[in-house]
Amino acid sequence: MKNSYLHFRIRLARHALLQFARSLQSSLEYILLGFGTVLVGLLAVIALPGMFAATQPWPEALGLFGGQTLLVSAPVWLLRKRLLPSDVLAWSRPLPIAARSRWGADAVVAGMIVGPLSAAYAVSAAIWLHQWPDWLRPVDVQAVALTVASLLLAWLLSTLTLAHRSRTPAARKPARARPAATAYAPSATARRIAATTPGRGLLALAYYWRQLFWLPFWRSENVVGVQQTLLLAGALASIAVWLWHPPLVPPALWGACAALFTMLLTDRGDKAVTEQIALLRPVSAQWPLRAEHLYRLAIGFTLLPGLCVLGWFALLTLGRASAGYSHTVATVWLCFAATAQVAVVALRRLSVRGRVGLVIGAIVILTAIGSELWN
Repeated sequence: MKNSYLHFRIRLARHALLQFARSLQSSLEYILLGFGTVLVGLLAVIALPGMFAATQPWPEALGLFGGQTLLVSAPVWLLRKRLLPSDVLAWSRPLPIAARSRWGADAVVAGMIVGPLSAAYAVSAAIWLHQWPDWLRPVDVQAVALTVASLLLAWLLSTLTLAHRSRTPAARKPARARPAATAYAPSATARRIAATTPGRGLLALAYYWRQLFWLPFWRSENVVGVQQTLLLAGALASIAVWLWHPPLVPPALWGACAALFTMLLTDRGDKAVTEQIALLRPVSAQWPLRAEHLYRLAIGFTLLPGLCVLGWFALLTLGRASAGYSHTVATVWLCFAATAQVAVVALRRLSVRGRVGLVIGAIVILTAIGSELWN
């Protein structure tokens, strides 16, 4: 039973990772075609925070160490529902599987993800040891030890994440018996909408958009909400660090990350809305609302996260005095980014390759414009 369960978990993890890679195929094309050389540079600096922590006082060192640990363990947390689907949990919990076997399987599955990341960190650490900068020479042993410790802690944290998901939930005290419902009582919002002309008005469209587009992206195994939140956070953070202008990493790299996250944010959001519309069309023909108006509203709302990013960039650049960067370049970057965002949503009849070319071209041009921001 022990070996059978372990083999089952390994095959399940491989299948989940393969499905995840297929779902991100178009995004990976954007990243690899447009930023292949940048990824090589990121590989060189991926271990920098943990190694640099050895030169800092303990509060800063602890923050860098913890951040690197959470970063390495984040993929397992994000993929936990794919690695352990709910139907597999419901099927496997009654089986006579020892706790030790479950823990071992969780550790092996976590290692399947943390292991390749650890290899990337090892290559990055080797590059820094080969370069042998002045700040690393007095603390080389401590830097390597901190990196290894953070990877081991990330593996443990990933294992605990899977173990927590697979544990049997605690029994709940039965609630008081309630009488069976005899009539449906609509909510106050639904009553206000029903009082207006069915399917018309901004209030009705906003209500249906929330019920049919916003909430489904956060329910069950749907990861669109989490995906868009991470992309939005990455775009905002990249712009903040880009304008902070830290000395260790070239600002053009952060500008490239800002362009990448901003374009992927709108592209992935538009793709999710398109797929949701395709699911709703067969069943919405008999609904008492103008579905096309709702679909156009949902398509328009895909621009809102990108507009938040552009507003954040404008606030940090045009909203204050110049501190070494060009206001003209910032204005050009904003105008082109806004045009690219609208083009991604408006040109919906492009082929898959045409859309890939549009997004990659926009990312490359934004990166080229952004590289002149600090010159």
